[in-house]
Amino acid sequence: MKKGLFFSALLFCASAFAQQYVHQVLVANEGFFDFQTNNIIEPATIGSFNPQTQSYQVVNTLAGQRFSSDVLIDGNFYFVAADTKIYKFDLTTHQEVGTIFLPGVRNLAIAGNKLIATRGEYLQTFNSYLQVFDKNNLQLLAAFDTTNGPQWATQNIVIVNDIAYIAVNNAYEWGNEKGLIGQLNLTTLQYGSEIDLGVEGKNPDNMFLYNNEIYTVNNKDWSGASVSKVSLNGSVNTQNIANAVTGCGTSALRDDKLVYQISMENTLNDYDLSTMNNVGPVAGILNNFYELAQDPINGYLYTSSTDFFSQGMVHIYDANNAIVHQFNVGVSPGTIVFDIRSSVGLQEYTAKLDVYPNPSSGVFIINGLAANQTYQVVNTTGQVILEGQANNIDLSSFDSGIYFLNTENSSIKLIRQ
Repeated sequence: MKKGLFFSALLFCASAFAQQYVHQVLVANEGFFDFQTNNIIEPATIGSFNPQTQSYQVVNTLAGQRFSSDVLIDGNFYFVAADTKIYKFDLTTHQEVGTIFLPGVRNLAIAGNKLIATRGEYLQTFNSYLQVFDKNNLQLLAAFDTTNGPQWATQNIVIVNDIAYIAVNNAYEWGNEKGLIGQLNLTTLQYGSEIDLGVEGKNPDNMFLYNNEIYTVNNKDWSGASVSKVSLNGSVNTQNIANAVTGCGTSALRDDKLVYQISMENTLNDYDLSTMNNVGPVAGILNNFYELAQDPINGYLYTSSTDFFSQGMVHIYDANNAIVHQFNVGVSPGTIVFDIRSSVGLQEYTAKLDVYPNPSSGVFIINGLAANQTYQVVNTTGQVILEGQANNIDLSSFDSGIYFLNTENSSIKLIRQ
């Protein structure tokens, strides 16, 4: 039931005063609904994975919902789109804050105080496929009917400045798939013109922003797949990538490339977005995946697999495509999102320390470390890799990448070349 992934890339803060890290990873397990018996066999759940302790637990069960389709983190809260409801939960306690009844809800996005929701459902039509709510009190701000808004089922959302770009795919009406991107002005709440992706760009299943251009991964009429590049001025470049579909949103932005998988295959593929050409299979990653998402802090690729009725698992790969961890989750682990947080209270003390050279090919010299003052060096998952009291740090035996020098009252980012 997964209908795409709204992927939002977060970056390291440029400041050396605070460390950003992945506090937790939320996984939306879609569960198993038996359409023949009309029974929920395995409920949809939200799970939380702690990268520091590598522990996983179910934090919410979405009672009565046949599936979930999207998760969005915003400040101290997260929102879940699940079948007939939008849930708002506290990000730390996972307590339910409120709900919105919205049958057919699919994807979510937030701009300012506005919560945008798209809709679509198999064999069902709605009088409104796009609605906007106040994210704070969950009150309806606008519901666009099929005259003043999208005429067909909608899915992914990308926000650029004050415009929400809406993927209109009508994916639930076989033989009448659409390939449009609507534009919602978030200041005036007016739905404007639609960008036509063309015959080969029908049925956009995933959409994301890269280098100030919008990209969609399209399943066409379910006979093949394509990628469309859409400039903000409305020009479109669509290229076919396969004579088979990419499945339910099994694609993601990984660094500067698109990674995608053809349905029922075990090969993961790279696609160059600058040249709009296939690069080839990703070496070392062989599995049939359901979801793909990149950790924006350390670049790890999170993937999920499932048999769709009894189990699910998340596999984590590093930049060299080596698997670093895997853990069991619920059935059909769909959307994966990252709770990024920053260390606080460090800025006033950091200036006391000076580290050079930084970047370094291995050895870092520390100035300002007091006698008998200890430090720890941690990687981007929070694992302590080195500790001591010396005035130099040797990371020559560790991989290139980003590390953090932590003392009792300071934290400095180290770049190992």
